Amino acid sequence: MDDITEVQQRKQRVAVNRISVPKSHDVLANHLRDRILRGEMAEGDALPSERELVEQSGLTRGAVRQALRILSVEGLVQTRHGRFGGSVVMLPGPDAMAVAIGRYVQGRKLPLRALQETREILEPSLARLAADRRTDENLKELKELHADLIASIDNFREFSLINVKWHNAVARASGNDLLSTVLYSISHGVLIATTAEEYNTSETRKQVIAIHSRVNDAIESRDPDAAERRMRRHIATTHARPLAIAATSIPLAEEVQEIAVKPPAKPRRRTKNARGN
Repeated sequence: MDDITEVQQRKQRVAVNRISVPKSHDVLANHLRDRILRGEMAEGDALPSERELVEQSGLTRGAVRQALRILSVEGLVQTRHGRFGGSVVMLPGPDAMAVAIGRYVQGRKLPLRALQETREILEPSLARLAADRRTDENLKELKELHADLIASIDNFREFSLINVKWHNAVARASGNDLLSTVLYSISHGVLIATTAEEYNTSETRKQVIAIHSRVNDAIESRDPDAAERRMRRHIATTHARPLAIAATSIPLAEEVQEIAVKPPAKPRRRTKNARGN
């Protein structure tokens, strides 16, 4: 009996734990992803063809295709099939974040109250940054959207869409791509929150026009304190709603595509005169 026990203990000492070997398509996807994110492959660069990737990697055509599908879902590669097809490197854009945040919000059934609280924290800071960093081009866009807002005062749906575009324009003027992309990502929820029946009044739309004008003025005059204060007051007014409405979850919809809100532009090198007067 002692001999059996000793044999069992000896086997336990030399036992090997189960080894998990990554799948070949994951290894290739990880390799290509790392090279793209490190900048070794620039946006717009063509990847080797499937046949070339098979030859270079030693993997099967099926594994190569699965790796490219993974990168395509992640928004890092765009693949076109056919005679003149191929895979081209892409970089993550605002739409990728919008989809991810949208799924999280809708999957978790987050209430509109969560959206309103996020806006209260985010948008005043964006307005402050916009007053400090806006370019002449940013200011022109804000003024054009404000003129469109005034022109659409009798069309509630159009008014609501332009309102969301204006908020995103302020965010872009902040020069902070990460924060402006977060706001862009919740644009659908902002639209839902501002198209409730209680906002469908001429008086409410006149109030929105007035406060937008004051925020624009603060951004134009480069007054960060005023821009932040006025935007905070604006968002707080939106937040002052019946709890029953604020507790409802953000419904499923076409997300930001329905809103046609322009995503944050890619960073550009500013000239000496870009900051305006």
